[in-house]
Amino acid sequence: MAKYLWPKVTKRSPNFDLKGDYGVKGRVVLALGLLVGGKLLNVRVPFYFKDIVDSLNIEFLSSTGTVWTVAGAAIVGYGLARIGSTAFQELRNAVFASVAQGAIRRVARNIFDHLLHLDLNFHLSRETGGLSRAIDRGTKGISFVLTSMVLHIMPTALEIAMVCGILVNPNLLIIVTLKTYNFGAQFAGVTVATMVAYAIFTVRTTSWRTKFRRQANAAENRAATIAVDSLLNFEAVKHFNNEQFQINKYDAFLKEYESASLKVASSLTYLNIGQNFIFSASLTAMMYFAAQGIIAGGLTVGELVMINQLVFQLSLPLNFLGSVYRELRQSLVDMNTLFSLQRLNASIKESPNAKPLQLRGGEIKFEDVRFWYHPDKVVLDNVSFTILAGQKVAVVGPSGCGKSTILKLLYRFYDIQGGRILIDGQDIRHVTLDSLRRNIGIIPQDTTLFNDTVLYNIRYGNLQASDEQVFVAARASQIHDAIMSFPEGYNTKVGERGSMLSGGEKQRLAVARVILKDAPILTCDEATSALDTKTERRILASMKTILHNSRQTSLFIAHRLRTIFDSDLIIVMDRGQIVESGTHQQLSNGDTLYASMLQSQEQNPLP
Repeated sequence: MAKYLWPKVTKRSPNFDLKGDYGVKGRVVLALGLLVGGKLLNVRVPFYFKDIVDSLNIEFLSSTGTVWTVAGAAIVGYGLARIGSTAFQELRNAVFASVAQGAIRRVARNIFDHLLHLDLNFHLSRETGGLSRAIDRGTKGISFVLTSMVLHIMPTALEIAMVCGILVNPNLLIIVTLKTYNFGAQFAGVTVATMVAYAIFTVRTTSWRTKFRRQANAAENRAATIAVDSLLNFEAVKHFNNEQFQINKYDAFLKEYESASLKVASSLTYLNIGQNFIFSASLTAMMYFAAQGIIAGGLTVGELVMINQLVFQLSLPLNFLGSVYRELRQSLVDMNTLFSLQRLNASIKESPNAKPLQLRGGEIKFEDVRFWYHPDKVVLDNVSFTILAGQKVAVVGPSGCGKSTILKLLYRFYDIQGGRILIDGQDIRHVTLDSLRRNIGIIPQDTTLFNDTVLYNIRYGNLQASDEQVFVAARASQIHDAIMSFPEGYNTKVGERGSMLSGGEKQRLAVARVILKDAPILTCDEATSALDTKTERRILASMKTILHNSRQTSLFIAHRLRTIFDSDLIIVMDRGQIVESGTHQQLSNGDTLYASMLQSQEQNPLP
């Protein structure tokens, strides 16, 4: 965390920002200076109070002067010290605010950057609700830790040290008052004992209470996960009339949260009472010793008031420090959860000497590729095939034969356990991930859309594309006319995960998006499964023209065989192996798996 508050300033750093880095350090130093200055003034206030009381109690009774001549200087000093202390405190808060918020932004950005670069396996197994809550609580925890350290803990620690130092060694008062006093060792002893007892009680009790807070957080995470999951899959909930089931499931975790929260609240009562008892007992003892000193003639009334105010000034920050410590413990737990996400390592990593992919046509070659998600079940078993530059190749086969896995491996969402995958002779494990994925366009079977406008979702394929380029891509994917019939045209919001669109409209948007990307290699995972036959044929004809004109290398994963009759090569897979390959004409004649699949679909045509 320290690197975000005190960045290393080096011109060799790729993120070197002379003004920004030195500006952060300057603000930290200024905030600390204001902190020390404010506390010096704050500790000085009781001494002015003491001078005022003694002046009025002793000098005023034996003189004919006015209040101004007797205590005017002390009264003015008292007022200025209080004003200055508050002003320094507020200035410190303002100066440090930009440092804290900047650090929070950089941490949150780095975590988000890291999460987006984790591999597919992490995102498939994550719980979105719990993850979002962890990020939210973690960033809030960072904010609390930073502000509490500079605005509460450090000031309180400094003030306690100054008061204890004054009572233990009166010569330290020269710095604050230009005078020396002698209060006696009993005052210092009571002060030190109070601080020690207060700290031990607070730390031990808070440690005991932490388990209740953890239980509450865990229940809240699970409740959030259920809520988000239910809302994202609301159609399934309604299809099966399971609203009450989801509500009961959600309420069960809320009940756990309620129980843990009650324990947190009741234990807080015990903590507050204990803290107040320790401090009140201390203040009572200090008043007794001070009163005894006055009777003995060693202390004045003003010094009694000064000691009372010195110690009493510690009560507010100490009481607040107790609550800060409680929240600080929880914030550190939340921060640890957040930073643990940053410590997750992506299994897909670039090699140290990775170079950008040099595309010379787009030839794709799988050489003896072996892959499995789990060692006990091989998904691809020594798969080898070649897609020449500019060719359209289709992969077909029964469900679960490994067709879609081929696309994931080509995108390098996973690494293979054996063999090689080459693009124009370059092993994809030895090229940068950015250059690899930038050169491949994909039309997925399950179209993912952002809760934004139609224009935004199409342009996502090429963020630099003009509106006219978006319109051209939409026309090519046969979606332009449908978009123009929407209430706000291209500015129509598509809803969460595209819920406002039909399945066919979502697929056509996905086609438009990949057309706009215009990558040299095109991959499709049954991209027309949600389209009617007429629209499907129009899109396929349009894509055929695009592929012919651009000479893109294309790889189609197909379930509906009528969509791939024109392929240069059809690869038939079964149980993780290639069992047949050839053109449609070659494979449709004879006793082949492809021919049996074709016959089955003709007898029972897919919609």
